[in-house]
Amino acid sequence: MSQIINLRRARKEKQRMKNREQASENALKFGQSKAEKLLAATREARLREVLDQHKLTPDSEYDAE
Repeated sequence: MSQIINLRRARKEKQRMKNREQASENALKFGQSKAEKLLAATREARLREVLDQHKLTPDSEYDAE
C-alpha cells in the first residue's frame, strides 16, 4: 500500500525549497558578508566625520537666512 500525501502541503514545500534555492543563489551573487557590511559602515561613518570637521561653521549656510 502506498503512503497518503497531502498534495497542498507537498506543493507548498516544493515552492519553499525552490525559494530557498533562489535565495541562496542571490546571496552568493549579490550579497555581502557581515564583515564587508561592517567595513562599509565604518568607512562611511569616518567619511562623514572628516567632512563635518572641514565645515566652516557647525550650521549650514542656509540656516542663517
